[in-house]
Amino acid sequence: MDAVRVALLREVLAGTHWPSATRRFAGALRSSVVPQGGGLLLVGTEEYEPWHLAAHLVDEAAWSGQPELNPTLVRHRVRAGDPAHLAVGLGRLQAAGRGATLLVVAPQRPDGGLLERVHDARRAGATVLSLDGGDTEVRGLAHEALTVAASDAAHGVDLDTVQHLVSAAAGENSLPAPRGRRRFRDRLSHLADQLTAPPPARW
Repeated sequence: MDAVRVALLREVLAGTHWPSATRRFAGALRSSVVPQGGGLLLVGTEEYEPWHLAAHLVDEAAWSGQPELNPTLVRHRVRAGDPAHLAVGLGRLQAAGRGATLLVVAPQRPDGGLLERVHDARRAGATVLSLDGGDTEVRGLAHEALTVAASDAAHGVDLDTVQHLVSAAAGENSLPAPRGRRRFRDRLSHLADQLTAPPPARW
């Protein structure tokens, strides 16, 4: 029911800048990964790993037919025995260069080691995007940034909500499906419209 949840979120946030801001950021994400083909690296801070965003992007990559959106989750701590998709450490950022896209999710200021690695990746030619809490150094490293400030929480908008909207918009910005073959998300949205429509008038 993700399509329904996104539609409800957008309805609640209608009249604010969030629907357009998240679509703009999603467009920047798509335009950086699709033409380049160098892979999407997703990294958080030591205190915050963007598990949910990684899962949503995996789903969107499959539903939209855009495998470029499928991220590699880069982790600060990798333990022996972790499955392959959870065993990518910070050393992976050293190989991020031209053609790669690095999406940094940082509610608070990251430690200096991560910032240095991100800076090196940018100097090597990687495109850097950030979903952040307003830290100026993180924003300064990003080619495109979307900030969720502490004051936004007072209006019901937090980083998890914004990540959900960004991932959904990233999948929606793909080319339309061929006629006669509607995507699952489109069918689900149509079903939601039917279920929430008022009953027909009886005369």
